Amino acid sequence: MFILQENPIDVLHARNMCRNPANGALVSFEGMVRADEPQGHVVSGLLYIADSVSVVEEGEKIIKEALTLYSITEAVCIQRTGQLKTSEVPVWIGVWAPHRDEAFKGCRYIIEEIKKRLLIWKKEFYTDGNSAWIRGPQTPVIF
Repeated sequence: MFILQENPIDVLHARNMCRNPANGALVSFEGMVRADEPQGHVVSGLLYIADSVSVVEEGEKIIKEALTLYSITEAVCIQRTGQLKTSEVPVWIGVWAPHRDEAFKGCRYIIEEIKKRLLIWKKEFYTDGNSAWIRGPQTPVIF
């Protein structure tokens, strides 16, 4: 299941989306907005913009691929859009499986593929008032 949403991700709710007694493992990944200093600027937040229709379609394909490639029973990816502050979670992935090794492999596959394939643009905002697109339709330029 792939979910694209603007509201904050409820991680506790997401963890409980699959209750299959055959599972012995849940591997999850939480991406967080970090306040690193790219090019000397401290990040105060990010803006995520997505081509909603294509993102959901491609996200569902990635989940199905992971279910086919690995011995996992369920996989969920929740991706946020909109304005996020540092420490907020823009992406959460959960992969359930009978055994941990396959759950780890499935989780890594999903995050790597969504980073490569989804039409999601990201703009950084800095504490000094500047901003820059770091993944988007243009090369990074400080505004």
